[in-house]
Amino acid sequence: MPLCRFLHKGKTWIGCALAVAACNAFRTVRYVRMPEMLDELAASRDDEWAKAKKRYRKCDLLFVDDWLLEPVGPKEARELLELVESRYRNGSLIICSQYGPSGWHERISEGALADAVIDRLVYNSRMIHLKGKESMRKRMAELGM
Repeated sequence: MPLCRFLHKGKTWIGCALAVAACNAFRTVRYVRMPEMLDELAASRDDEWAKAKKRYRKCDLLFVDDWLLEPVGPKEARELLELVESRYRNGSLIICSQYGPSGWHERISEGALADAVIDRLVYNSRMIHLKGKESMRKRMAELGM
């Protein structure tokens, strides 16, 4: 069953803790920021593109940080659908985003693709919502950590 995490403020730290736990359980984990992942997948459709897609599909847990930080175009939306579909069937996925699922549709430019991506992510997922007006970094700095 796919496992998705939607996190706010302090999200990367918690996502990393979950990823470390997966590593400690001898699972393969790949961390990537969404902008970097989309740049890699959009660069070209040659052998390197196929290898990149395989790396994102092959691991037991894919951790995508900064999910939909910027709106995506039609080509990127298609890549997201392919990636999410492959993770849905074959592995776990942690997503960290500044936005909740209700704000994703407007950030994915293609309506039908947005519906498909969101449906696959929200169905059978677990969500962690962190609330607060200040970031974890600021709160930790105030505590002297």
